[in-house]
Amino acid sequence: MRISAREWLGQLLDGESFVSWDRPPLEVAASPRYRDDLRKAASTAGTDESVLTGEGLLRGRRVAVIACEFGFLAGSIGVAAAERIVAAVERATEIGLPLVASPTSGGTRMQEGTVAFVQMVKIAGAVAAHKAAGHPYLVYLRDPTMGGVFASWGSLGHMTFAQPGALIGFLGPRVYKALYGKDFPEGVQVAENLYHRGVIDGVVPVHVFRRIAHRALSVLSGEVRDEEPAADRRPGPDPASVAHGTVADADSAWQSVLASRRPDRPGLRHLLRHVTQRVPLSGTGQGETDRSVVHALARFRGQPCVVFGHDRAGRLGETMGPAALREARRSMALAEELRLPLVLVIDTVGAALSKEAEERGLAPEIARCISDLVTLDTPTVSVLLGQGTGGGALALLPADRVLAATNAWLAPLPPEGASAIVFRDTEHAPELAEAQRISAPALLADGIVDRIVSEDPDAADEPVDFARRMVAAIGAELARLRALPLHDLERARRQRYRRLGRPAY
Repeated sequence: MRISAREWLGQLLDGESFVSWDRPPLEVAASPRYRDDLRKAASTAGTDESVLTGEGLLRGRRVAVIACEFGFLAGSIGVAAAERIVAAVERATEIGLPLVASPTSGGTRMQEGTVAFVQMVKIAGAVAAHKAAGHPYLVYLRDPTMGGVFASWGSLGHMTFAQPGALIGFLGPRVYKALYGKDFPEGVQVAENLYHRGVIDGVVPVHVFRRIAHRALSVLSGEVRDEEPAADRRPGPDPASVAHGTVADADSAWQSVLASRRPDRPGLRHLLRHVTQRVPLSGTGQGETDRSVVHALARFRGQPCVVFGHDRAGRLGETMGPAALREARRSMALAEELRLPLVLVIDTVGAALSKEAEERGLAPEIARCISDLVTLDTPTVSVLLGQGTGGGALALLPADRVLAATNAWLAPLPPEGASAIVFRDTEHAPELAEAQRISAPALLADGIVDRIVSEDPDAADEPVDFARRMVAAIGAELARLRALPLHDLERARRQRYRRLGRPAY
């Protein structure tokens, strides 16, 4: 079902809170026939153009809004509509409001030709400036969203959701058939398919998007809150008293390896059950997704952040491919653009070894992740939660602070792989695990890890208490890092990795 602009605004915003920003549409050159089309469109749609703009309250939070009206010439964007959109974006940027946009459009207004077509550049530029100023831009795609609208401001959201069943794509099915004499393949230009392919973050009705947008804006605002999940308000160990580990925390490196491989060991999703304001994101936004990773917005003990990491839930032993690394880079760019801290969680058997992974640029993506993290212009925390194998782990390691669970470890290969190289068998894996200093206590002593969050004695045997301790430790690190000047953090981060492996004197 198509949703009108006013219906969407009514479902998104608090009752009676919408205030229009619209002025009479800009006069454009028009033939008598086109002027007649405009008059009929206004009468049919009940709007003076194909877009409405303004501001309102979203669960009490002031937001700017842009809503297309498909009933007005199929929501097409001409010069007047584009001017209205850009004026709204610029006003939202000037007064510092988050912007929520909902396109639904057949694309460029054909009656105005090329000058209408290039308006998409103007709109995209205004949105880019809004985002560069650090203001959130959320998108809800309605049925249908096609052509240049989808290929410009419809695809630039920090977070993008869509109406269930919505037709979304670049070239419309009717145009495709006219040009190529055959039907466009079914099921491709559908919101659900784009979600599964990693193009958008989710498919939900408007009333659900309202809740998601509220949570997202709470995190993206950067506001720090003194909060703790109700489920965690029971007596427990003081996180500060258990956060710093010693070499005695693990009996041996090999025992840690075995513990990290337990199927019932808590992973990233377990941690996220103990944070607040969770908003799941999905995919690279560029047509790729990797289900071995999790990407979200969240608060750790009131500290807002972007979270990205390996997901062991039901996927123990699954490797990560190039798409996972490109999604990691999306999380880095999102955190930097919105001036939010970034939390990275490492728990992987390693990067994929396959023909497809090699041909799709696995190694270059690892390199880009490392390079981006070392130079990222926002606070970063990396967490060794379990297994830390190879380039897939290294890609998420460089951070201002690195935490590790007692039984977490980091190595260039699984100990069995190292044993196969050195001894041509796997029987020496325990010996090499110790010799390579892969355990959390050894990593702490070598300056690779800053802090160990204890397991008592194994996270798999106390998943809830362990998750609470880890979440509290991450929250404490985020609070400490946010209090430091970014310039000092970046300099210290570079120096940290410059000194690794060098003698202390």
